[in-house]
Amino acid sequence: MAASDEMAQKDEDDMKDEKQAEKEYADFEARVKRTIYIDHLSPLVTSQVIKASLAQCANVVNTEFIENYTIEYEIPAAALVEVDNVSQAQAAVDLMNNFPFMLGGMPRPVRAAFAKPEMFPDRPRKPGLKIEFSWVKQGDPGYDGMNKLKGLMRRQEAENMALIKNQLEEEKELAAQQQETLVANSNKYDMLENLVNNGEITKLAQHYKVKLGDD
Repeated sequence: MAASDEMAQKDEDDMKDEKQAEKEYADFEARVKRTIYIDHLSPLVTSQVIKASLAQCANVVNTEFIENYTIEYEIPAAALVEVDNVSQAQAAVDLMNNFPFMLGGMPRPVRAAFAKPEMFPDRPRKPGLKIEFSWVKQGDPGYDGMNKLKGLMRRQEAENMALIKNQLEEEKELAAQQQETLVANSNKYDMLENLVNNGEITKLAQHYKVKLGDD
């Protein structure tokens, strides 16, 4: 095969690859639009819990939990939740932001928003985008600027860890308050049930001249 023929074949293959990349990225963009991002999820939340919680407004197609392995603490999880279409995604975002997410009978401070392409670890290459990288060492152009940026990132990481510690303390306090409320409500129901079973409720109604429904 002549060199010109090989070049023409290579150009044709490159064009096919680019068209395939465009199709894959278009499909990916459509998936992003019908996916929502949810954070502040309890570690107890599973894909089935999310599917059941959104069943009234959306059909969950796929749930992908986002793990953060760089943080030593067990923080509330986040998830990317794909539904059937954009309108269902909007309904799911409105539902989670306007109503409490219940877990074990207690509300959780869950937040929801539309997903963004950079949230997906499996996102395809954007057509026409070329990424170049190189190692920068002392004395190279741009080294000082990159070194300052590295220091800034470390400072931001320290600030982020401080915020996470504060968030975990607030989560612990919230969990304790919720557990206390749950126990108090349970004790009230137990007391009412005992009053009904031992007949004390009738005596109290007669004493306070209150007519019970069964009278």
